Amino acid sequence: MTATTAVAPTLPREVDVSGRRFYVGTAIGFIAVAMLGFAPTYWLPVARGTLHVAPIVHVHAALFFGWTFFFLAQTMLVASDNERRHREVGVAGVSLATAMCLVGFGVAINGIKRLDAAGLGPAGRAFSLISFSAIVVFAVLVGIALLNVERPEVHKRLMLIATASLLPAAIGRWFALFLTPPNAIPGAPPPPIVTLAPSILADLFIVVGMIYDRRTRGRVHPVYWIAGGALLVVQGIRIPLSGTNAWLRVTDWLVALSP
Repeated sequence: MTATTAVAPTLPREVDVSGRRFYVGTAIGFIAVAMLGFAPTYWLPVARGTLHVAPIVHVHAALFFGWTFFFLAQTMLVASDNERRHREVGVAGVSLATAMCLVGFGVAINGIKRLDAAGLGPAGRAFSLISFSAIVVFAVLVGIALLNVERPEVHKRLMLIATASLLPAAIGRWFALFLTPPNAIPGAPPPPIVTLAPSILADLFIVVGMIYDRRTRGRVHPVYWIAGGALLVVQGIRIPLSGTNAWLRVTDWLVALSP
């Protein structure tokens, strides 16, 4: 899997260099949001030795944080004109993305089981649609990006959108920290609608990419309109779908798949 490749050789050299720097800067922004977002609920408790979670949660964290650093490394390789190495390292990204999806599903299913045992099953199953849909969206975007690896203008934008689609989970931690009511049940998942604002904030990375396109190329690349628009639709429709009987039946099937 690759994070970004060189822009078309017909573009002016200054646009080429600026574009490479833009993706490196975006990758750094992804890391900053991910690290700061999970600082109060993961990194600080880990440092204090007060976080007690299942081992799969730590694996999940390592993989998903690892992806943001992988994205940065790939953009830096392209920025340094080392595209051959970029493609070689990209192969490892396929395994990384696959592991992220598998472990992500495992964490989501374990979360349903834990909340069922705590008597919070309906709320947990409703909220689980947010997690499952995020994994599916990421997998689809990365898969399409791989199919377009020989079309760098398409490929790199899909990878940017795919990575941005992971960030609402980090941003949402701060919303939960400050907006959770004092009388909330400990460990209870919030209603799915609270994920809308963090999703919109994460989508600003895509908006910045669109603005950059407009300023440097005179138009927004269709990938942003199509893939970004599809992501926005998913972020919206999963909220009303999360509480339906159809989704609850799907969660029964997913739980039955696990050991």
